[in-house]
Amino acid sequence: MRRFASIAIAALAIGAAAVGASVKAADEPPYTVVLSDGDFQIRDYPALTIAEVTVRAPRNEAGNAGFRKLAGYIFGGNAEKRKIAMTAPVIEASAGGADDKGRAREAWTIRFVMPQGLTLDRLPKADDPDIRMHETPATRYAALRYSGLAGDDTVAARTRDLQAILKARNLEPTGAPLLAFYDPPWTPWFMRRNEILIPIR
Repeated sequence: MRRFASIAIAALAIGAAAVGASVKAADEPPYTVVLSDGDFQIRDYPALTIAEVTVRAPRNEAGNAGFRKLAGYIFGGNAEKRKIAMTAPVIEASAGGADDKGRAREAWTIRFVMPQGLTLDRLPKADDPDIRMHETPATRYAALRYSGLAGDDTVAARTRDLQAILKARNLEPTGAPLLAFYDPPWTPWFMRRNEILIPIR
């Protein structure tokens, strides 16, 4: 998650370091591990509440812009000026389409999972009209974990690796791959947790 340099999150880390405390890891959505084999897992996730924004730009630029918008929302940029806890992972999903002349254009949807218990009817309205809220149904995902930097070539290679695993195990994808990043930008590259997630039947 090298590019998600959120000023608000960095301020929390600096504040914790100033009093000699360690920065607590962000909460993750709950899931049940159905199968685990090295870096590969099959997981069952419950229904989740999502805040997301779509940015028409290459992945790196879209990730930065989308993260800033969503971070602004959870740090008080909403109708109630309420702060909402940061969770992990930050999720990226391709949202590419075409312009009015049929030419391909790159776009990415950036997602934050809302903390457990915050259903749609309990979330404050975002000040930014680009931010959308919705609930995802309970879903089974195949996950492939990897460390290091998540450049486009690495993401593409790990996605192919996971697709090959699914094919070898006769597991049927039901949607497009998601990119999941768990660590703040100051985490050393070799300690970072990144994942490719693919919904499966």
